[in-house]
Amino acid sequence: MENLLNIFVKSIFIDNMIFAFFLGMCSYLAVSKTVKTALGLGIAVVFVMIITVPVDFLLNKYVLVPGALSWLGADFDSVDLSYLSFIIFIAVIAAIVQIVEMAVEKFSPSLYANLGIFLPLIAVNCAILGGSLFMQKREYETLGEATSFAAGSGIGWFLAIVALAAIREKMKYSNVPAPLKGIGITFIVTGLMGIAFMSFLGIKL
Repeated sequence: MENLLNIFVKSIFIDNMIFAFFLGMCSYLAVSKTVKTALGLGIAVVFVMIITVPVDFLLNKYVLVPGALSWLGADFDSVDLSYLSFIIFIAVIAAIVQIVEMAVEKFSPSLYANLGIFLPLIAVNCAILGGSLFMQKREYETLGEATSFAAGSGIGWFLAIVALAAIREKMKYSNVPAPLKGIGITFIVTGLMGIAFMSFLGIKL
């Protein structure tokens, strides 16, 4: 249990997908103009992450890694399908995103309209694929560890985009120099937030 908590907290604050690895920056910068849309996209990313990473963990453990297909019989002990990892992971992500897109369109048409093209673009959000690839590289041993990592990574991305959206809403009433208005000041704020998150690097878990 302690290990799961460590993975969860570390994924949120220390190994934050945005501030530590710069993954998912395109939608992070584009959809963070209002808190409402940032909340919607953030929740969608958390949902997709929590489903895709555990599913990819199971596929990796029981299908892709060398010898994973031994449960089919001795003839499959030497089969290695790890070269299919990218294709399988992306296919799973695309399927889950499609489900999320249909659900959002049905239950919240206004949010669906506000998110626009960035909702289906979750399928190519590198933070989602990065979660699956990090899970594979770090060789988590249990489904619980993979799920804890997925939840922490998704929540970390969610906190980052909502915090930036809140700051950008306040900046509308600030006297920002003309050359920095828009994406310029957004990059500066993102950098300052990244520096703030770096303070968590000193925490030993």
